[in-house]
Order: sequence, then C-alpha cells, then structure tokens
Amino acid sequence: MNSRFKKHILKFKNPSGTSRGVLSTKETWFLIIYDGDKTGIGECGILRGLSIDDRQDYEEKLKWVCKNIYLGKEALYNKLTEFPSIQMGLETAFLSLKAKHPFTLFPSDFTDGKSSIPINGLVWMGDKTFMNSQIKEKIASGFKCIKMKIGAIDFKTEIELLKTIRKEFSPSEIELRVDANGAFSPEEALEKLKRLSEFDLHSIEQPIKAGQWEAMAKLCEQTPLPIALDEELIGVFQDSQRITLLQTIKPQYIILKPSLIGGFRASDFWIKLAENHNCGWWMTSALESNVGLNAIAQYTFTKNSNLPQGLGTGSLYTNNIDAPLKVGKGQLMYEPDGSWDLNLLD
Repeated sequence: MNSRFKKHILKFKNPSGTSRGVLSTKETWFLIIYDGDKTGIGECGILRGLSIDDRQDYEEKLKWVCKNIYLGKEALYNKLTEFPSIQMGLETAFLSLKAKHPFTLFPSDFTDGKSSIPINGLVWMGDKTFMNSQIKEKIASGFKCIKMKIGAIDFKTEIELLKTIRKEFSPSEIELRVDANGAFSPEEALEKLKRLSEFDLHSIEQPIKAGQWEAMAKLCEQTPLPIALDEELIGVFQDSQRITLLQTIKPQYIILKPSLIGGFRASDFWIKLAENHNCGWWMTSALESNVGLNAIAQYTFTKNSNLPQGLGTGSLYTNNIDAPLKVGKGQLMYEPDGSWDLNLLD
C-alpha cells in the first residue's frame, strides 16, 4: 500500500462574500491511496482563517500520513486530532479504497438515483442588488429553503431584504435561514434576534463569535429565534468537551461540517449527542470540491434527516471535479450512470 497527495486550487465563478471577507479561491488537497489494483481518494479541505488546521505545517502532516499509510486508518486517524480535515480525507480515502466503485462510499437509494436530498439555496453577501438577484434566482430554481448570509452589509438593508421576501412568500412557501458567522456582539445580539424573528425565520447560525459559552448559553435561553451552532464546534476535539459544550449552551440546533470537526466519526458522535439532548442538526459542506461533497452527501443520506441540508455548493467553481451530482428544484441528486472526470488529479 502506498499513497500520495495533490494540491488543487478551486476557483470561484464569482467572488463569494462572508463576514470574514470575500473568497475568490479555495485550497484543497486530494489524498490518494493505492493498494494493488485498487485506488481510494479522499479530500482534505481547509477554509483559511476558519479551519483549526489552517497551519504552516499542513503539507508536512500530509507527507507524514502518506509515508505512514501502512499503519492503517485507525492508527492514523487517532494521531490526527489537530488536523480534522485530514481525518476527513483519510476516512473517505479508505472508504473509497474498499468500495466496489471508488465514489460509492455509502450505497443507498441516493447513490442508486432513487432518492434525493433536500438542500438550501445559499445567498452570498454583497450589496442589496446582488443579494436580491440571488434570492430571486434561488426561488425561481425551485428552492423551498433559502439561507442568507448576513453581517457584512448594514443590518437595516438585510432586514429590508428579508421583509421583501416575506411580503411575497409565506413561511409555508419559503423557509428562511440566516447565517451571521459570529458578526453580532453579545450586547446587541438579542435585540437583533428580536428584529429578525419578525420574519418567521427557521433559525440563525452562530449569531456571536465562537468561544463565548456563557453569552451564547444566555442567548439560546432568551432567544425568540432558534439558534444553530456552527463555528462553535470547531476545535472541540475531546468527547468530554463536546458533551460539556452542548450541556452548557443548550442550542436549538448544531451544524456539522465534517472537514472542520473531524470527519464522519466526529459527526456520528455529535449527532448522537444532539439527539440525546433534544437538539436538532443538519450537515453542511465546507466548500469542498465534488469529491468531498459527494462523500458528505452520501453519508448524510444514511442519517435520515428530514431537514434541508447545506450541500448545494457543487456549482461554485470553474475548475471543480466533474461528477454526477446534480441540483434541481432544491434537491441534490446522484446520477448512477454519470461519470467522474479525474483529469485534474493527474
């Protein structure tokens, strides 16, 4: 058994705005394992400024993994606690290696093309005209759940955008989620949540910056609007810490990004923990290429969630890996007769 990795710079079709800045490219690494005539591939993707493993020694750690691939998945995974995205790529690559088809990791009605996954339509930050055009495009495309990133333009304009949507579409017609990416201060957050709750929103993601457990717990207790933890889960490595976090903050939802929290094994733990604490959850990609998105989507389907998932990111890039993942009418579908184009990995 041997392995290698290849770096790939994904290029956004349109610069995409978040409260942490505008993204035009995203780095990712493909971990490729060879064992006889079998090949396995996984994706190790980080988000600069957000991933806990956004470190200078990232590629050195990947070299170490490739050099020691003979140790196997279990031994390597346990030595990669501080590199959750490599844990994710490692898990995926070994699943791929053992699969009948290298991209059918979790066989199901989804991979057979018989069922699809409901997803939200993502509206990126920008000026009012740009955001409004995205909202109209998502609704026209058949999305029943819209997720709007807020916190970059002024709050009054964001309120106006939500008001415009609600004038035309009721909560039963369009579910609205907002993602603040920690943009509000603890002092202003509750008042802003009260304003936002006027529009019958499904939830708000990470209203204040992560790491302020007491402030977030108070907010979750008082909020008129369900709160979903996102960035709060990043860097919480130990199971005991995860339990303490959920018991302390008591959020209404948690959002799982496998590349940021330690892959499928960590996701399994968070899901079980959430369900034991009457806390909802859904999965979201961390802007992976179609290799990572495919793995997350297949895993997600096996968990039988009825909530729209954050898995509609496959069309963001000009140089993505061509894959049989398709989006239509707010659903993510897998075409089993479709093909993968891996020329970019040569």
